Amino acid sequence: MTKLSEQELIRREKREELKKLGINAYPAALFPVNFYSNSLPEQYEDGKKVVLAGRLMSRRIQGKASFAELQDSQGKIQVYFNRDEICPSEDKSLYNEVYKKLLDIGDIIGVEGELFTTMVGEQTVKVTQFTLLNKTLRPLPLPKTDAEGNVYDEFNDAELRYRQRYVDLIVNPQVKNTFIQRSKITTTIRNFLTEKGYLEVETPILQPIPGGAAARPFMTHHNALNIPLYLRIANELYLKRLIVGGFEGVFEFAKDFRNEGMDRTHNPEFTVMELYVAYKDYFWMMETTESLLEQIAADLNQTTEIQVGEHKINFKAPYPRVPILEAIKTHTGIDVSNMTENELRKTATELGLEVDETMGEGKLIDAIFGEKCEQHYIQPTFITDYPKSMSPLTKEHRTNPRLTERFELMVNGKELANAYSELNDPIEQKERFEAQLTLSEKGDDEAMFIDHDFIRALEYGMPPTSGIGIGIDRLVMLMTNNSSIQEVLFFPQMKPERQEVALTDEEKLVLDTLKKSDSNELAILKTAVGISNKKWDASVKGLAQKKLVQVIKNQKGLFIELLK
Repeated sequence: MTKLSEQELIRREKREELKKLGINAYPAALFPVNFYSNSLPEQYEDGKKVVLAGRLMSRRIQGKASFAELQDSQGKIQVYFNRDEICPSEDKSLYNEVYKKLLDIGDIIGVEGELFTTMVGEQTVKVTQFTLLNKTLRPLPLPKTDAEGNVYDEFNDAELRYRQRYVDLIVNPQVKNTFIQRSKITTTIRNFLTEKGYLEVETPILQPIPGGAAARPFMTHHNALNIPLYLRIANELYLKRLIVGGFEGVFEFAKDFRNEGMDRTHNPEFTVMELYVAYKDYFWMMETTESLLEQIAADLNQTTEIQVGEHKINFKAPYPRVPILEAIKTHTGIDVSNMTENELRKTATELGLEVDETMGEGKLIDAIFGEKCEQHYIQPTFITDYPKSMSPLTKEHRTNPRLTERFELMVNGKELANAYSELNDPIEQKERFEAQLTLSEKGDDEAMFIDHDFIRALEYGMPPTSGIGIGIDRLVMLMTNNSSIQEVLFFPQMKPERQEVALTDEEKLVLDTLKKSDSNELAILKTAVGISNKKWDASVKGLAQKKLVQVIKNQKGLFIELLK
């Protein structure tokens, strides 16, 4: 069990003191809030009675009076406590004992009072009554500023912020704004598509076949049906089934899951908005995407031009359209349009890319573009007309049978959206799936499965359709000027938190000596630690049982090796 700090122990003692006074530190009753910090100054009236609640973030106690700062869901507001106002009778314990001694920074309280303006002109709530709503047992990591303006104890360690997002949101207000912006973005998209008459739908997350993308899935098992199931990697095939069923336009904000690496732009769980509209093609989808992104930028920033890192990016339509093979030729000087798979592999190797025999034509072209071209497209650009092998769900290009009617939208050197004129020929679709099966047999664990039910759906007839998937997390990163996907996810995936192991004083001494020593020879370490044989043996044995060290015996002697 983790040892409690002195402050944590004191707060638990205060909780018990409150109990003795008959004060419930965690009351159940509704607290009738009718005023919020952001209501100032618009709703300010001198003497107006208000009821508000929030977290106590600072206090300045001066005898029988105190100014404090209360943080609610909207911001911060100053409140004024006066002993005689709160305790008009002879009994002053509510102020002297409860407020001054038993409350702490971070406690959640409700206050009733009236608005007034201080001598220095700050709009404030004069408290007439307060109620403890939650006694906090851990102190907040609040930053402190010294007389010279230097800031200390900021809560800015990235790993700690992501693990304890609840603390991050309390002490770093700008973080909260990022997620408010995220909500505005999804609302704009939803309104934009709904106004066009398209239907928001939900499709299965647990799927018998992980279709719709080239990616490695997460796998689980359904006990009742005794079958394997996969967390979806995309919702494309289910949405297209709905187009077959007669809907003209459907969209979904989908949680997708891919069992792949993690970095600043990838999380194994992520959000994609996918849209499919009948009787449209990828040219129409480009124009619609331009209009949508213009609208998002304008709603969020009141302009189509936004700052992203060192770049100013303008979402004003139209965006350039660049064929992918042309892009590769422009940025490498190499024409790959007529190359065989082996020639592509050789070219990729010569360009310094890591490739292997499992990679087919599509993956090789994708790798070349990703490494040599992608970073050049800062302003919104449609990369178009991908080779057929890269696009198994896409309609053949109307003028070049080796290509498909597909585009990816590049912004700030990253893919933001992927869209097609959807393949609706069931015979050709089956052939494309079978080509993917060949890649799978070669060892490509991201190749698509054959979805026979989807082929059956296409056999009933799907009208000409255009579809798009937009990565919501990356879109939010762009629109909020964040370079890491973890900053726009409330709870990004993390490695398991290391649990603190309780150690004896002697075990700590042995461990510290081992970490600092140039040698891990047992005899040298034992001498350096300087404890009795009995304590040494017990300490080394204890550390080994806790899987912190191991003793190794070889021809040179006995050695102690750190395991963590």
